[in-house]
Amino acid sequence: MGLQGKVAIVTGSGAGLGLAYAKELARQGAAVIINDVNEAAANVAVAQIQAEGGKAAAVVAPVGSSEAARALVAGAVENFGGLDILVTNAGILRDKSLLKMTDDDFDAVINVHLRGTFTCVREAFGYFKEHGVAGRIIAIGSPTGQRGNFGQTNYAAAKAGIVGMVRTWALEMKRAGVTVNAVIPVAATAMTKTVPYFAKAVEAEERGEAMPSFFRHDLGFGTADDVAPLIAYLASDEAADINGQAIGAGGDRLQLWTHPDAAATEYREGGWKYADLSEGFHQAFAGKLQSVGEEFPALPAELAPATAGE
Repeated sequence: MGLQGKVAIVTGSGAGLGLAYAKELARQGAAVIINDVNEAAANVAVAQIQAEGGKAAAVVAPVGSSEAARALVAGAVENFGGLDILVTNAGILRDKSLLKMTDDDFDAVINVHLRGTFTCVREAFGYFKEHGVAGRIIAIGSPTGQRGNFGQTNYAAAKAGIVGMVRTWALEMKRAGVTVNAVIPVAATAMTKTVPYFAKAVEAEERGEAMPSFFRHDLGFGTADDVAPLIAYLASDEAADINGQAIGAGGDRLQLWTHPDAAATEYREGGWKYADLSEGFHQAFAGKLQSVGEEFPALPAELAPATAGE
């Protein structure tokens, strides 16, 4: 097993994507710290891993504070003697359009996703450096952070910020032999289950059937178990040369996201004055303005959600 003898922390791993990541890490040989705010869910997750022959223990704490980050690293050391892998998955949603979003809605999401990633990574990297561990850090992003999504100001800001931090940390941690990457999952979750566009895919998963090929192949949309192997691979010694990347995973698809780069470049000697922009901007960048948000193709008729009365 590729992760035999390794110790991992997965935040927000009592259920959903985080639990899938933790189970896959355990299958590959790692001992895993399960983290959740729900003690019962954390204990069930631990029991499931142990029932499959894996090693796991729970640290119940709300991710965000430095105290929680210290408790997670201490839990790994106390239960399994060290730390090699950190997966920052914990997150919450407080979706509202801008004028309806409160300060608390914004702060809560930023605290768990962005600050929680920052505090946990800082604590783990401190341990890695002190003990000479060539650790692996995998932070979880989102397509929303890459492209934006209506009603998710807070979530988009947090997920875009996570990828920005990953690129910075990849530079800072390289000398220590620590790699840090972002994974952009596209999978059936509690959030996507409420979106009519994905209804047929979610229904198939709930029946224990394979999702239609349109979802898995064309959209790269699948299950949590489709994403989990990438997490384990990036945590392995085999992935020592992969650093600072944003990698998408879902269904049958694997993607390497580019770093933001200029889509078009124009020069004007002496600089661009207001009059120059007024006269020349649209001509210079005609057809080159970038899209915003996810753009999904029309569903095949047989996969369209049923409407009322059908």
